[in-house]
Amino acid sequence: MASIKALAAKIFASRVFRNTQKWSRNPEATQQKVFTQLIQKAKNTDFGRDHHFDQIQSFEDFSKQVPIRDYEQLKDYVEKVVKGQSDILWPGKPLYFAKTSGTTSGAKYIPLTKESMPFHIQAARDAILHYIHETGHADFVNGKMIFLQGSPELEEKNGIKLGRLSGIVAHYVPKYLQKNRLPSWETNCIEDWETKVDAIVKETIQENMTVISGIPSWVQMYFEKLRQQSGKPVGELFKDFNLFIYGGVNYEPYRAKFENLIGRKVDSIELFPASEGFFAYQDSQQEKGMLLLLNSGIFYEFVKADEFFTENPKRHTIGEVALGVNYVMIISTNAGLWAYNIGDTVQFTSLKPYRVIVSGRIKHFISAFGEHVIGKEVESALQEAMEHTEIRVNEFTVAPQINPKKGLPYHEWFIEFENRPDDIEDFALKIDAAMRKQNTYYDDLISGSVLRTLVISQVPKNGFQEYMKSIGKLGGQNKIPRLSNDRKIVEELANGIIR
Repeated sequence: MASIKALAAKIFASRVFRNTQKWSRNPEATQQKVFTQLIQKAKNTDFGRDHHFDQIQSFEDFSKQVPIRDYEQLKDYVEKVVKGQSDILWPGKPLYFAKTSGTTSGAKYIPLTKESMPFHIQAARDAILHYIHETGHADFVNGKMIFLQGSPELEEKNGIKLGRLSGIVAHYVPKYLQKNRLPSWETNCIEDWETKVDAIVKETIQENMTVISGIPSWVQMYFEKLRQQSGKPVGELFKDFNLFIYGGVNYEPYRAKFENLIGRKVDSIELFPASEGFFAYQDSQQEKGMLLLLNSGIFYEFVKADEFFTENPKRHTIGEVALGVNYVMIISTNAGLWAYNIGDTVQFTSLKPYRVIVSGRIKHFISAFGEHVIGKEVESALQEAMEHTEIRVNEFTVAPQINPKKGLPYHEWFIEFENRPDDIEDFALKIDAAMRKQNTYYDDLISGSVLRTLVISQVPKNGFQEYMKSIGKLGGQNKIPRLSNDRKIVEELANGIIR
């Protein structure tokens, strides 16, 4: 018999589902309403006055007056906010800054306001409620749940608290979940990732864990330690564990390894959160992609990735997008980010309702020879090559080798295997064939003898973890780029390579 808590969750899930249906069936009207509210609210801020928000009547006006920017180009405004000034990007001051590590800019301070913060919490909750509504599974609410995340300890800068997004969100766990939630506050505050995972294992190994959440690469580390200590598959240790919630990277390359560690299949929910906003979540176990959240204080624009670096690329609103096209996602938000390039590329898998997959990063691609290879393509190719085999991969990244010692240039795949193939060269050919099917430019370069087929270099066990540790990015929300157009990362990795 279902518990009162599980029954209540089902009733709540039904209500949330109906609310979602209302706005998702009217996407353009929903986005127009968000756009109008954002412009009205911010017209008396410094940014609003500088960009004549009081004259903006339409998206066309907005796109003429507000250029697309990344963090570097918005930095002058952000620095005023960080200094404690009010009414710069959004009325008043932000509640928090989510501190993230930038590449060229050092630390990035992303504002979170009293208007934007609730949506970060609501979206994660609604993702679980959609799962309950669709599947009818709600008993997991009675067990223990773990969210592998950054430390909830916050600093303060000019009266505004700052920390990692996942640490800030930890302060907003609803009361009805607090008794179910692990790890303890003290363990969550441990900064060193390896020490923290050991403490989490100690706290959870005897518990009835039903939901586990985090970035797959770091959850994998937790699962491996659980298995080492208990000598059992995770699914046997936690008999009621049936739901894995993740975000940040594609789960598919990890799926075979996870099912081996768990000992069985479990359902999963994909999320698309970032410091800049919570953009999408998987609303169905049956449909591909994540529901784009059009009613969450974020106005979206989309620029075709292959046009993005041209002088004046066309900016598309939600009603103008097409299936399967690689778009750079641009956002304007109720935290005061305006025509902001978050750096992610997406593809639409459905237009009724609007669902997306994250296809990569606009800065993370390989086009050393004009091939325009993106993250989704390398992940799909690896997945296809591993199908119906015992091969399992812990982690990988890809880079071009432009100046080989002999022969033609090639793409070099640095792979850390859990179960390595008997024939590495045959496995490389399978990945290569899958890449050629997906990317016609790559196929042309191979056919035209500009490139040779890809080469796999094996990374020793825990090699990626050691690399992340060496650059101070072990754990939390940090992740290895799937590919890059230079060899900076792989040269640091290459010191430990086994050929």
